Amino acid sequence: MAFLYIIDTKSIETSFQNQLNSGPLDSRMKIIETQKQMKLSQSEREREILSQLTSDSSLSVTKISDLLGVSAVTIRSDLASLEAQGFIVRSRGGAHPAFDPEILRRQKTRVVVKNRIARKAASLVSDGDTIMIEAGTTTALIAKYLTGKRNVRIVTNSTLIIPYARSNPGIHLSVVGGTFRPETEALVGPMALSGLESFYVKTAFVGTDGFTLENGLSSYFPEAAAVLKKVVERAETTVLVADSSKYGNTGFVSIMAINAVSKIVTDRDLPDGAAELLKKQGVEIVFA
Repeated sequence: MAFLYIIDTKSIETSFQNQLNSGPLDSRMKIIETQKQMKLSQSEREREILSQLTSDSSLSVTKISDLLGVSAVTIRSDLASLEAQGFIVRSRGGAHPAFDPEILRRQKTRVVVKNRIARKAASLVSDGDTIMIEAGTTTALIAKYLTGKRNVRIVTNSTLIIPYARSNPGIHLSVVGGTFRPETEALVGPMALSGLESFYVKTAFVGTDGFTLENGLSSYFPEAAAVLKKVVERAETTVLVADSSKYGNTGFVSIMAINAVSKIVTDRDLPDGAAELLKKQGVEIVFA
């Protein structure tokens, strides 16, 4: 025997509103929070779950369910989705992040801006191009936006690109070897440098921990700096992909002068006058 349940969402909403207008303050706050959680999309819930697990990997399904105000069944479905995407590893009654906390922190920073920049950078790639993509949370997103491009050959030291290449038949991916750094999801060291030496491409897309007029591009990690230098050597032209928060920062290791890159793809929050000063160095500024 089959049963058909008809849920009157309008009545539920009216009931919420009546309680919101007339109930005690504590009750009203709980209702507001419940309405907020009901409006979360699956992707928003997944981001929040990742954030919670990054802070405390011992959280149970029940606890996450309480924190987000949704059912345990919904949380288990979200965890299954996150596991399928490779973001978490399931455990009995819960889960823990599959990535280093530092890379998760970077991925959650300025998400909308990074995606906008990556999309603009991807628009610079044409069918049949050969490119290098240096490891980074923004640079890796370029591969995400190459959907529809044909016969694009990518050389990279980033493991973050692999899922996008797996789902896009138009991408031919070569990942160099090397020593794996989980905090950056990058392959570095002598093997990585040797692997990059075997290729020569039209365009290199690189990131940076900071860039200034005076000190150029810089990194906090010597091994990452060495890889970036090699990537630039093995490309006809170089495009820096970095959000405006990187401008004015100087890392531990100097990499190269600012005019070593042809273009900078960034957002419009650069400090006043910075774009004009960069242009005077011969660098084209592409705003996303």
